[in-house]
Amino acid sequence: MRVLRFGPSIIFLRTSHEDAVRSALRDIFGVEEIPTDEAIRKSNEFETVVFVTEEWKKETIPPKQAFLVRHHAPVVLSRIINSKLPVEKVHVESTLILMRVPDKIEEGLRLIAEKYGGEIMDIRTAFDEGEAGDTIIGLTRKKLNSPIGPEDIEGAVLIRRDFLEVYRELSLDAPLLLLKLMPEWKEITIKIYDTSKRYEENVERLMMVIEDLDLGFIVGEGWDWDYPRPLMRIPVYKLKLLTWEKPERVKFLLKGLEYHGYKRLCDIDVFVEGKKIHWTALGKYDSKFELAKAAREELEKNLSEDVIERLRELDEKLALESKD
Repeated sequence: MRVLRFGPSIIFLRTSHEDAVRSALRDIFGVEEIPTDEAIRKSNEFETVVFVTEEWKKETIPPKQAFLVRHHAPVVLSRIINSKLPVEKVHVESTLILMRVPDKIEEGLRLIAEKYGGEIMDIRTAFDEGEAGDTIIGLTRKKLNSPIGPEDIEGAVLIRRDFLEVYRELSLDAPLLLLKLMPEWKEITIKIYDTSKRYEENVERLMMVIEDLDLGFIVGEGWDWDYPRPLMRIPVYKLKLLTWEKPERVKFLLKGLEYHGYKRLCDIDVFVEGKKIHWTALGKYDSKFELAKAAREELEKNLSEDVIERLRELDEKLALESKD
């Protein structure tokens, strides 16, 4: 589970030759201007959002259009300088660190502001008031490997300290901050069994879902034995997951991995404090097949495209080899 990541770097290019600079950026980086909110939403960690503005403007209020460049800021700036673009001044925005919290946003903002000596405000105001050497911590409920736009950042803390110093402290403090916000973390055990012993593929499928959906921290894994009936011992692969999700939610999602159509690919059991969660506790479904279909639809609605593609490849392979 990721609870911290950097946002994009944001650069303002001040120039009296706006059209020429825009044209050069299109040629150098092969990108077009898009709406600012869209650029931020589509940006990934360490990529760069570039604004071209009039030379005399001093404000750092973003204009309506921006260039999203899929390179780190030092690469972007070096290519701009080496291309000798007619830029009179460059302004670099505060560094944005995104932190994911499941709930209690207001309390999280207060804890961070008190801990690091910051000021609570909305994300747009933070960017407007922050300087190049400052740090902004933005809180969101969304998983950090998904697109995050300004509307997904529910509050921010502007800290007038260097981001390297703040990030080093925050990376150590994050688990304690989360524990204060969510003292009711749950440890659940996941056991996976395959009659055909195709554990490599099935464990990969399980790991992909847990990691891509940010379901929790894997704190232990390895082989174990299970006893479905007296004197019957079978090998299982076991994971221990520390999560803030409801165990029933985890069980429901993982049910989407058990079947491909009507072919069983594996068995996945979820335990809380040694007690198994039965599929009948997950809702009013007439059969395991109906439940698995609903769970798979939920998975494909929330998983990233590359994970869905890989998951389908593994499903097809396992289904062809399945004896059920």
